[in-house]
Amino acid sequence: MGFCTAEQHERFLASAPSSKNMRSRAGIMLIKVWLEVGPDEQERRFHARIDDPLRKRGSFPPWISSPSGAGTNIPAPGHDVKATDSKHAPWYVVRSDDKRRARLNIISHILSQISYKKAPRSKVKLPGRQKKAKV
Repeated sequence: MGFCTAEQHERFLASAPSSKNMRSRAGIMLIKVWLEVGPDEQERRFHARIDDPLRKRGSFPPWISSPSGAGTNIPAPGHDVKATDSKHAPWYVVRSDDKRRARLNIISHILSQISYKKAPRSKVKLPGRQKKAKV
């Protein structure tokens, strides 16, 4: 999309897995999610953004101005995803034509990836009630 040179892009792809591995060894959990939208739904969303002034900020110029139609410059989860996928930080591809279902599935998935223990809680003792002051 013109944000970097081909050389910069390849350098990033080469360094990303080791960078993510270092973060993982430091105890940082990386959960990467690729939201995949079908071409018909993507086009419907772009038209909705054009017609709705509140959504115009979500219109990303390189995607809209692509020569073959709205949304066709959006990268597919191909080369970049494969190059940056690892056992330490795998990619999860989520079909997101149905936004609500996709969000719920992502939340559920993220919560299932995190191991947690029940937090210790001290017993709460309520103080005695104050007597009403006479006015």
